[in-house]
Amino acid sequence: MKTPVTVLGLGAMGTALARTFLAAGHPTTVWNRTPGRSPELDDLGVARARTAGDAITSSPLVVVCLLDDASVRSTVEPVAPELARRTLVNLTNGTPEQARRTADWAAQQGAQYPDGGIMAVPAMIGGPASFILYSGSVETFEQHRDDLAVLGRPTYAGSDPGLAALQDLALLSAMYGMFGGVAHALAMVSSEKLSPTAFTDVLLVPWLTAMLGSVTRMAKDLEYGAAPGQAGSNLAMQAGAFGNFIDASEAQGVDPLLLRPIRSLLDRAIVEGHGDEGLAVLVRLLAKN
Repeated sequence: MKTPVTVLGLGAMGTALARTFLAAGHPTTVWNRTPGRSPELDDLGVARARTAGDAITSSPLVVVCLLDDASVRSTVEPVAPELARRTLVNLTNGTPEQARRTADWAAQQGAQYPDGGIMAVPAMIGGPASFILYSGSVETFEQHRDDLAVLGRPTYAGSDPGLAALQDLALLSAMYGMFGGVAHALAMVSSEKLSPTAFTDVLLVPWLTAMLGSVTRMAKDLEYGAAPGQAGSNLAMQAGAFGNFIDASEAQGVDPLLLRPIRSLLDRAIVEGHGDEGLAVLVRLLAKN
């Protein structure tokens, strides 16, 4: 028999988690603050608990996926005694400090606590492109690796409970930065009534794909140091041209608010004497410590 699982929270992601556990043959109990949420799960054989405490005691593995850290704490703290000798996997988006604090609290209740970061949208859960970061006790992670693998590729981020959240937010930051650039690019193209679809398919996607190689170089330069004179497009050159992006945007009636912070960072790099270096310098300028 496969490990019984409880899912706390039936938003879009929690519902996808429960559905996937059920499809993989795990006896699955669910609880949601609003009863009766996601009725389609009933046809799949889900068990509905009346209270969060009843849901927790139904399974040795409890997966919580709620709106935010405050929702998690308000759900599990009143039923803390029920968590003893169980594994609480928190897949709610949060910060590293929130993860560390919840891990300490869970340990005081006698519970094992892996924190997790879901790198997928609900429709991807259980599919080949889904992966989930986990951090905390490696023994607990290994104990439930096969159970968690049905949701997506389980990726261990380290023993510090905050590392999954840290890398989750870092990945999402990169994604939103990319989407911000794409939004600006499409706004510029649309200002001349060009086809955004044709621009994206023929030019934008191939260009961004080609530029991904620069990400690897940037990371290597950051970790190992760049060889002198190896910046093919140094910051002085980039800063000199960057004003054109802003001037052209304003002329086209496009707000350059997403570009201005980048220009400020480039200008700072030049002022601090990094004009002949590459993009990895910007990482050091951003890091306060």
